[in-house]
Amino acid sequence: MVDVARARKLAERIKVLVAEALERAVKDPDLGFVTITAVRVTPDLQNATIFYTVFGTPEEKKISGEVIERNRGLIRREVGRGLSIRLTPTIEFITDEVPEIAAHLNDLLAEAKARDAEVQALAKEAKFAGDENPYKEPHTEDEK
Repeated sequence: MVDVARARKLAERIKVLVAEALERAVKDPDLGFVTITAVRVTPDLQNATIFYTVFGTPEEKKISGEVIERNRGLIRREVGRGLSIRLTPTIEFITDEVPEIAAHLNDLLAEAKARDAEVQALAKEAKFAGDENPYKEPHTEDEK
């Protein structure tokens, strides 16, 4: 029987336990500033996918990812100790790309706003290419 609410509660608990394990149990000095952004647990509570971000350069992100993968067993053990369920779920770490994508979108929106301002400034100075009234109108008696 699938209990989605239980899986969601377990995911929140795993998020806290993984953050604590990274802080206390992993003693590697190469581990950077890691933030656990989300955890998804399958409805059968057997697998947990942990999304994380690392603050720093791409090289620091790569090194921190390797440190996390090397210590995955240690982190799973700490999670198992903190959970009150029969089987500890397997864990998989995935780098969360959402913050980087959001920053890129913000940059694109700022560029679009600047271009809109340029076009608006050009439109204020624009003049008609021909006469003010480009439409042909019938001649009146006064013009003949």
